[in-house]
Amino acid sequence: MKSIKKTIINVTTILLVFACMVGLTSCSCAKQTPVTKNGFYLDTIITITLYEDNASELIDECFNIAEKYDNMLSRTKEGSDVYKINHAGNEAVEVNPDTVELISQAINYGQLSDGAFDITLGKLTTLWDFSNRTSVPTTNEINACLGFNYNNIELNGNSVRLKTDKEMLDLGGIAKGFIADKIKEYLTSKGVKQGIINLGGNILCLDKKNNTDTYKIGIQKPFDESGSVICSLNMANKSVVTSGDYQRYFIENGHIYHHILDVNTGYPVDNELDSVTIINGSSTAGDALSTISFIYGLDKGMQFIEGLPDTEAIFVTKDGTIHKTSGIDDKMINYKEE
Repeated sequence: MKSIKKTIINVTTILLVFACMVGLTSCSCAKQTPVTKNGFYLDTIITITLYEDNASELIDECFNIAEKYDNMLSRTKEGSDVYKINHAGNEAVEVNPDTVELISQAINYGQLSDGAFDITLGKLTTLWDFSNRTSVPTTNEINACLGFNYNNIELNGNSVRLKTDKEMLDLGGIAKGFIADKIKEYLTSKGVKQGIINLGGNILCLDKKNNTDTYKIGIQKPFDESGSVICSLNMANKSVVTSGDYQRYFIENGHIYHHILDVNTGYPVDNELDSVTIINGSSTAGDALSTISFIYGLDKGMQFIEGLPDTEAIFVTKDGTIHKTSGIDDKMINYKEE
């Protein structure tokens, strides 16, 4: 049977941008008209909306920040810190302190997840290449990419070394969240209080509009290419990050192969979940935790999130059922699109 490849990141992005705009424009008491601008960075659409007199200039600088970190953290761009580390032949490489900061955080999530989250899987993600591949790699090809371990990352000041040839860094599971946090940090330093940062579906809401109204963030119904919302969240000063099997995948012989990989088997995670959405003050945390929770599955993932402070989650199972952690009340979630 012919393979079918689907990448619906853009659909997700458009959906979430629309949901954000609904929330932003619904407040009749807003003192400034919101300014929204789009850009294409990090291989996805970035949308930023702000309520400021100089919003346009601020958003342009946010795009510059996104480009800076994309050039620093990309696995494929020659000259990036990550590219230099991966091609150093197990020698130490001096990199930007922010690169070390992100790698250090990623190692912490590797430890927290007992290795389920592992940024040294780069050879495996390169093999699967969900942007272009439409057929399953062979077992021998997959096995040749296994054996990596995040514990083989050596940090010494601002230098990074991969200890063996099995490791290749891929920060795709955490970098967008990190960049969103850096953009928020910049906006906060400029006194910006109201707005939304959307990095291809990684949503980071600033403070409440006029200290009263929250932002309405839509969560996509998995595999619905029309962009339907399965539910929405009322958020302020929080990050909302979703990982799902519907975001990048291909179909071969009737089976869906998606981009969230089991680091032990080398194959896509196969469980009862279609998506996990994490609500947290940090987009970096949301990025990593959504991946970990998806890998864990419903029961273990729910237990995992319930054990973390200031973190909530929405799990969507393949039958379309929404499961939420105990801290999500009826004021926070809307089950029908309004």
